[in-house]
Amino acid sequence: MNRTPPLAPPGAAPPASGGLAALFHRVARRTSEFTGSALAFALALGTVVVWLLSGPVFRYSDTWQLVINTGTTVVTFLMVFLIQNQQNRDSKVLQLKLDELLHAVRGARDSLIDLENGTDEDLARLEREFRDLSRHVRAARDPDGEE
Repeated sequence: MNRTPPLAPPGAAPPASGGLAALFHRVARRTSEFTGSALAFALALGTVVVWLLSGPVFRYSDTWQLVINTGTTVVTFLMVFLIQNQQNRDSKVLQLKLDELLHAVRGARDSLIDLENGTDEDLARLEREFRDLSRHVRAARDPDGEE
């Protein structure tokens, strides 16, 4: 088996490079890590509690309601892009790792490498093929149909 060195040592930060894409990647990764933390949830919950408790002070005015509505809308809008970026990156990394495994495993079909770029018809055909294979394997394991 041909072993190639990793792109970077495990746990190492990506190489420092300029540009908007590199900056966005760093900000998106750090933001994603933070917003998934217990601290971020506690801060969000605290914000809502402070907002609720401030209702009587502001006499539940339209402005009071507008503050939380606008704030949550803006945060949600920005988070959509950060989450999508992280999802795209995670998916790409997973596909590349699977492609490497398909390449390295003897007997695996190389035609499955880069399958994420196949047509919907290709995916449906392979799904049917694997479903049929699964039924065949289960039937061979238990010819009487008992589990």
